[in-house]
Amino acid sequence: MTDKSHVSLEQRVCLVCGTPFDTGNILLDKRLRASLAHRTTTGWGLCPEHQKLSDDGFVALVECDPQRSGLPRDRLKPEQAYRTGRVAHLKREAFAAVFNVSIPADQPCVFVEPGVIEHLQAMVAPPPD
Repeated sequence: MTDKSHVSLEQRVCLVCGTPFDTGNILLDKRLRASLAHRTTTGWGLCPEHQKLSDDGFVALVECDPQRSGLPRDRLKPEQAYRTGRVAHLKREAFAAVFNVSIPADQPCVFVEPGVIEHLQAMVAPPPD
């Protein structure tokens, strides 16, 4: 007996954390053939946690290992990025000021090299005693 069906639950992979999440959509094989797995990944998106942060005006800085990531020509694609697990969120205004560049309002994240997040943390003044 096959585990395939003519219906499937749609999943996407989070651009920021790389984990799959359910979208709540149901996929249907129009020919009603048993061709779909129980869950089907259809592309990239933001998990609910990172979507909320993006909606609140934050840009995610996702640290990637350049040695293990694909070789981009000019931009690293999400499927090429080898995420280290370190993530930081900056307000869009702060991002533009720190990096002296603005990014489109619909861009939720950027991939950064190791050391960038630590450098940003070092820029933050320690709390007064």
